[in-house]
Amino acid sequence: MSRCSLFSLPVPAGAPQSGPPGRHLGHYPSLPPGYNNTPASQGAAPPMHPPMQTAPSQYPPQPQLYQQVTGASRFSLPLQGNTPEALRVVNLLQERNLLPAGPIPAPTPPLPQDLQKVNCNPEVFRCTLSSIPQTQSLLNKAKLPLGLLLHPFKDLSQLPVVTSSTIVRCRSCRTYINPFVSFLDQRRWKCNLCFRVNDVPEEFMYNPISRSYGEPQKRPEVQNATIEFIAPSEYMLRPPQPAVYLFVLDVSHNAVETGYLNVVCQSLLDNISALPGDTRTKVGFITFDSTIHFYNLQEGLSQPQMLIVSDIEEIFLPTPDSLLVNLNECKELVQDLLKSLPHIFEKTMETQSALGPALQAAFKLLSPTGGRVSVFQTQLPSMGVGALKSREDPNQRASAKHLAPATDFYKKLALDCSGQQVAVDLFLLSAQYCDLASLGCISRYSAGSVYYYPSYHHQHNPAQVERFEKDLKRYLTRKIGFEAVMRIRCTKGLSIHTFHGNFFVRSTDLLSLPNVNPDAGFAVQMSIEENLVDMQVVSFQAALLYTSSKGERRIRVHTLCLPVVNSLTDVFAGADVQAVTGLLASMAVDRSVSASLGDARDAMTNAAIDSLASYRHAALTIQQPGLLAPACLRLFPLYVLALLKQKAFRTGTSTRLDDRVFSMCQLKFQPLVYAMLMIHPTLYRVDDLSDQGALNISERTIPQPRELQLSVEKLCREGAFLMDAGSVRRSCNPSFLTQVLGVPDYAALPQNMYQLPELETAESQRTRAFIGWLREQRPFYPSLHIIRDDSPQKGDFMQNMIEDRTESALSYYEFLLHMQQQISK
Repeated sequence: MSRCSLFSLPVPAGAPQSGPPGRHLGHYPSLPPGYNNTPASQGAAPPMHPPMQTAPSQYPPQPQLYQQVTGASRFSLPLQGNTPEALRVVNLLQERNLLPAGPIPAPTPPLPQDLQKVNCNPEVFRCTLSSIPQTQSLLNKAKLPLGLLLHPFKDLSQLPVVTSSTIVRCRSCRTYINPFVSFLDQRRWKCNLCFRVNDVPEEFMYNPISRSYGEPQKRPEVQNATIEFIAPSEYMLRPPQPAVYLFVLDVSHNAVETGYLNVVCQSLLDNISALPGDTRTKVGFITFDSTIHFYNLQEGLSQPQMLIVSDIEEIFLPTPDSLLVNLNECKELVQDLLKSLPHIFEKTMETQSALGPALQAAFKLLSPTGGRVSVFQTQLPSMGVGALKSREDPNQRASAKHLAPATDFYKKLALDCSGQQVAVDLFLLSAQYCDLASLGCISRYSAGSVYYYPSYHHQHNPAQVERFEKDLKRYLTRKIGFEAVMRIRCTKGLSIHTFHGNFFVRSTDLLSLPNVNPDAGFAVQMSIEENLVDMQVVSFQAALLYTSSKGERRIRVHTLCLPVVNSLTDVFAGADVQAVTGLLASMAVDRSVSASLGDARDAMTNAAIDSLASYRHAALTIQQPGLLAPACLRLFPLYVLALLKQKAFRTGTSTRLDDRVFSMCQLKFQPLVYAMLMIHPTLYRVDDLSDQGALNISERTIPQPRELQLSVEKLCREGAFLMDAGSVRRSCNPSFLTQVLGVPDYAALPQNMYQLPELETAESQRTRAFIGWLREQRPFYPSLHIIRDDSPQKGDFMQNMIEDRTESALSYYEFLLHMQQQISK
């Protein structure tokens, strides 16, 4: 998943600017007819940077929004104190420097201290509103979406694991016991979701941590909002499946020419012993061009045996019992195959691709056990079932028809795979159009992942090769859960209605996840079905049941507790601007495919307009001129503008169809923290890094430059700038050229440099430490592009300057003026 790029460049003297408007994704009305998102070019354009008062751009960490009441019962809410920072009124037309100095923390829900202490980590589970409105009508008034964002299988450094023959759950709604239940006495507990009173089982009276008896409220299950259970046998429909990995490789002439096969085979050779699994782990290989090739790796053979099936209309398995083999027992044959595969096809002239039949073969092979299929594809499938024709029409790149799949073959096969606990991960390495809108369905509905490497070539694009190698290593060795299901429950009165991510919805609240991986995120929309008038808090619980690679059945449970509020100002005070943006992005992807791109753009714009209009008219007591926002939503218009300029939703710029669809896939599938990097990249100046304010991690000093606004006015000709867009690009004063880039002058800087030399200078060490630290923050590998002022890649860098105007999109200031005009109508 190309999600990070590290880059910068010498700044151009004057550069273009950017982006515009959008009615609603949830249940909102629509823009007046005739409004067509045209930039200000139709009339006199407003001044690009009108005089503004500069406000400090550093905001202190958000304080608790309420003061605690002494002696209050466990669930009584603290009283509201003075106006909290979240509700400080900001006039967006006057405050230019809105970006905080560092990352934006999730708002802290105003809960009593003892509940706040044990609440779920927002990196795992967070809500768009950290204070839940008491009624649906109050939610409607705020005009903000209500939903949850979840990163359920995130790599965690500390995860309490409990082994118990009795997993305590509510007898009525099946909620797992958690820190937010109430104990009526030592023998009875009340469920925090359906309020049923349950008995405490005898075994639960014993605390394995303290080895004491009679204090059930001190058990780890009641002390931790995230916990993992090793499940007893009643959580298994069948014996836990082994780890099974099947690799399906395109070996057509086009594929061999890119050189990807060498990288895959070498990476598998290097990491074969690190594949997650145990003594039962199985592997298998299928290659394909116009025919399908299977490999007999049965123990006892002196070398791997290739078996070719040329009848792609009626796929069959030539020797069903010897195509998936035990890795430990047949490791030498597997290694022999990996060493020889690149050479077997190096002279091939076969140009056709029978991807559909190859996937059918993979499904047949894995159906008895379940497992993971890793597909590597470099062109449009051209033969057999699932064959596709190019739909890359430059004039139709934004049409809903072209964003939807051309055939339902891949979705239907994915649902069959899901039913047999098979997930399909897709690696697309292509210089040409390959209809990701259709092919992506195989991963989307089987809970797989999509990786995309446009213009991949072993000679012409070394940065992509490096990124592919690093991504592949993580992919092969990261944790994996098999035959998983996830259920999200919420307190009575709330209901869950729309899910976003890669999965199949098996029943109203049960997601089927044949594989679950630590890099997958999910989102869910909610509504308030019954008034929450008698409640002071509500809870949400996500339970993920899966089989570990070692064959253990495990349940990972996350529980989130939030207060209920009855005033509009309290609803606004609890708004989580990044979570709101992430959920809107997922909703907008769906709207683009079901309606149109224009519809989705209008809806996002109006989400920002309507929420600020509601704040102005219903939450502010004193009216004043300007475009007013509460401090917690001050970045909302900027993020919406950033989404409008994102590859997924932008118009007026030529965006390849596969690039647009991949960007949409990422917005739906990535955990929020990575999606936000993609939506609003981070810009740093890096030619003057110092140790002041640096982090010290494992005896390394990591400089912490401040984040800059995404505008050309923040660039200067002598500076070097790093843009972290989920990829890194970079520009430059003479000392930076010699001390960091290792070249004598600007003229000596190569056009396609993608690695920093390891120099002994302090400047080099600081820069490499900072970029290394940024890379460590995420699971995918951010490639580094060092971009000269005259480089063709400069356009990529400039497109991320979302505060500036472009030919087809408004600048941030113009966008704010448009919003103000709509609000004051």
